Amino acid sequence: MVSSDQRRRQLAREKYARQQQRREEHRRKAKRRNTVIAASLAVVLAAGGAVYASVALTDDSSKASDSAAGENPTGTPTPTESESKSPEPKLTVDKTATYAMALKTNEGAITITMDAAKTPHTVNSFKHLADKKYFDGTKCHRLTTQGIYVLQCGDPKGDGTGGPGYTIPDENLGALGKAGADGTVTFPAGTVAMANTGQPGSGGSQFFLVYKDTKLPPTYTPFGKIDAAGLKAVQDVAKAGVEGGAGDGAPKKPVTVEKATVTKK
Repeated sequence: MVSSDQRRRQLAREKYARQQQRREEHRRKAKRRNTVIAASLAVVLAAGGAVYASVALTDDSSKASDSAAGENPTGTPTPTESESKSPEPKLTVDKTATYAMALKTNEGAITITMDAAKTPHTVNSFKHLADKKYFDGTKCHRLTTQGIYVLQCGDPKGDGTGGPGYTIPDENLGALGKAGADGTVTFPAGTVAMANTGQPGSGGSQFFLVYKDTKLPPTYTPFGKIDAAGLKAVQDVAKAGVEGGAGDGAPKKPVTVEKATVTKK
C-alpha cells in the first residue's frame, strides 16, 4: 500500500516532469521562431542592398512619436527630419558665391566648401542656422561602417530625431550622374549631403559626411566637399568603429561640433 508521503512525492515528480516538458516545448518553439527570423533577415540583407541604402540616411523626427519609426526591416536606424512647422528662412546668400562651413570639433577641424549657385536653399539654411549657433555643442550621432560609409551630424537632440522646424527643397540631385541599374549613384569620399525623411523636399538640418565611396540613390542633396584635413579626421573616427561593435550606431569615438560658422569665400 502506498503511503500518503509516497503519493505526495509521486505527484510532485509528475508535476515536475510536466513542467520540464512544457519548458522544453517552449524552447523548441522559440528556437524555430528565431531560426525563421534569422533566415528572413538574411534574405532582406542579401537582396536589399539598394533598399537598405535608400532608407539608411533618412531621419526620424517627423515620426518621433512612434517608437518603431526609427527602424527599417533590417534593423537599421532611419534618422528623419522634423515636419515643417515654420517657413524656410528668407534667401539672403549670394547665389553666385562659394561659402565655407567651418566645423570645430573635438576630433579636429572640418571645413566644407559649398557652392550657392548649385544649392542656394541648402547653403542659405546652413548659414542661417550657423549664425544662430544652432549646431554649436551638437553631437554627430551616427556612424555607419557597413554598406554605406558616413558620419551623420546636425541633430540638436543628438539621437536622430531633431530638426530646425522647417524643411528645404532638394537640390543638385543630378550632380553625381545618372543612376545605374541598381538605382544608385556613387557619393565619392569627401562629399557632404543632406539627410531627409525619405520624401522629396524634406531636408532640415541633418547632414552626412561621406568618408569612403558610397552607393546611394540620388535622392540626397549633395551640397559640399570636405577639405583633406577634415576628411582624415572623419576617417579616423570611422576607424575606431561603432559602439558595441555594430556597423551602424553611435561612433565609439564621440564627435561633438563645438562651433560652426558659415562665411562667404
